[in-house]
Amino acid sequence: MAKTISFDFEGEHYTLEYTRRTVKEMEDEGFTISAIRNKPLTMFPMLFRGAFKCHHKRVKKETVDRIYKLFTNKEELVEKLVEMYNEALDSLFEEPEENEKNVRWKTNF
Repeated sequence: MAKTISFDFEGEHYTLEYTRRTVKEMEDEGFTISAIRNKPLTMFPMLFRGAFKCHHKRVKKETVDRIYKLFTNKEELVEKLVEMYNEALDSLFEEPEENEKNVRWKTNF
């Protein structure tokens, strides 16, 4: 089960989540998780905005930015967002269920 963050804002319910698709979209827009320490003013808001892409893609940037400003405990929020983001990345390396259709590979070196 994917990790999510949920909250209510101005009568709407929101669920924040990352998927491999949304992580790819974020990367295409210039987000780099490794740059979060070097460019926090750029990367933290991008990380937050990216979490809306899965379930709330049509929410305006201005609304997302306003929500971010009103969130409390931002340090823990960023930690949880990074954890969720990394979970989506880890899904790239999940092994399939044992199955005769699985592709087996080998090397010659």
